[in-house]
Amino acid sequence: MDRVILHCDLNCFYASVELLRLPRLRSLPVAVCGDPSSRHGIILAKNELAKGFGVKTAETIWQAKKKCPDLVCIPPHHHRYRDYSRRVNAIYLRYTDLVEPFGIDESWLDITGSMHLFGGDGMAIANRLRETVKAELGLTLSVGVSFNKVFAKLGSDYRKPDATTLISRENWRELLFPLPVGALLYVGRAARQALEQYGIRTIGDLAASRRELLEDRLGKLGAQLHDYANGLDRSPVRPWAQPEPIKSVGNSTTFSRNLTTREEVRTGLALLCDSVAMRLRRNGLYCSGVQITIKDPQFKTISRQKQLQRSTHLMKELLAAALELFDSAWKLPAPIRLLSVTALHLSAAEETYLQGDLLDGGDEGKWERQEKLELAVDSIREKFGSGAISFGAAGKPNPRDLP
Repeated sequence: MDRVILHCDLNCFYASVELLRLPRLRSLPVAVCGDPSSRHGIILAKNELAKGFGVKTAETIWQAKKKCPDLVCIPPHHHRYRDYSRRVNAIYLRYTDLVEPFGIDESWLDITGSMHLFGGDGMAIANRLRETVKAELGLTLSVGVSFNKVFAKLGSDYRKPDATTLISRENWRELLFPLPVGALLYVGRAARQALEQYGIRTIGDLAASRRELLEDRLGKLGAQLHDYANGLDRSPVRPWAQPEPIKSVGNSTTFSRNLTTREEVRTGLALLCDSVAMRLRRNGLYCSGVQITIKDPQFKTISRQKQLQRSTHLMKELLAAALELFDSAWKLPAPIRLLSVTALHLSAAEETYLQGDLLDGGDEGKWERQEKLELAVDSIREKFGSGAISFGAAGKPNPRDLP
């Protein structure tokens, strides 16, 4: 028997939450934006009226206002979005415990085992969910109903806002094959461009392609996308009580003014590596790879990553790797607007503890002393607050002086 999977997507979520407290703006084009004065001036979300003017998420405010001069820009309130996300998922949990969030505003629900309690019809349950969320919270949903997660996601995207779309065994080729290949889950810009080089522009093109060719050209992703396009996704919906595995830990900062010296860069990277290392330790994780991302004032972005000789959760080792990557990727004084550091290839501590390169000198005593130091810093912060202590040295810039 086929599964019955719903994908529920809250429409224009950030903007919709803001308009609940600002109903006078409902008839106007509205966007939730970062603060231009702190250089976070991009569009985070927009309502349907703003969409009609071509306003897009992640473009700058000035670009959006060129399209829509009357655009009303309001600041974000992330605590409200988290609260509404919890409340919406609580409604989903009335129907099944198989509720898997996909970001703050989307969730998959597997109702296969419980829908007989609610009438036994997936479309009817989806419509009831939409009505309940609208009545209780004032928000609208688009819901996809299908026999796997990927097609359910395509269904929620198919008609917006406030709609239900069924993608069944009978109609999925008719509905999905004409769609651009970029509509498929996990087909980002790079994958789309790679596929287009081989004349694959629609989901139908992808489904008709040779799986072996795709795997040869795109690796495991190519084979996975071929399966998705042919309706072969079998991934389960994760139970609500089961935490999502942590695949990476990262942090980024947009600076109040451009960084142009190595000392400024070192201080910025040190703060980011400190944050990432502390989160790794808090979750009992070690990483064996590091990635940095650099963005200039024109929003040109580059990323670099490397494997480490040994797995780690220490700020000092993350910083050394981040600086090495930076020095190979960027030539100062070219200005920098944003830096990010991400720990990759995570494993549980007991699986990776001190599994290092045999040629790295084997100075475990030095490593253990550094670990004790960083754990002591964690304890101080836990007791007195995150700003109670930071890593640094005489003559180094104070974090508060960083641009």
